[in-house]
Amino acid sequence: MNLTEIIKEDYRNFPKNQTYSIYAQNVHFKDPVYNFYGIKKYQEMIDFLQKWFKNLTLELHEINQTENQIDTRWTMSWNSPLPWQPFISVSGRSELKLKDNLIIGHYDYWDRPFLDMIKQHFIFK
Repeated sequence: MNLTEIIKEDYRNFPKNQTYSIYAQNVHFKDPVYNFYGIKKYQEMIDFLQKWFKNLTLELHEINQTENQIDTRWTMSWNSPLPWQPFISVSGRSELKLKDNLIIGHYDYWDRPFLDMIKQHFIFK
């Protein structure tokens, strides 16, 4: 299975059964919340999300690969662990930098500012 097929499967299964072997040991991850290096910290981040957020899904809208990069567009959603369990949704894109068929950089960009995601916690429907 090639990298794009593995990533498609990981998005379908997210956050369970992720294929960490496609990441370099010192992978750099950055998004509006996190910025770190290392596959262990990457796994800890996924474990944290899985533990604290309910109904966590990652919907893949688009995936494209060039020689040394995979680009994705996605929407991640969940219910926050607040008493009223607000539904939160964030759309964005990822740039996955490749070297020797491993992901060495995973950079997420959200379509809206971080503050917009925070505001979703206080919209009562």
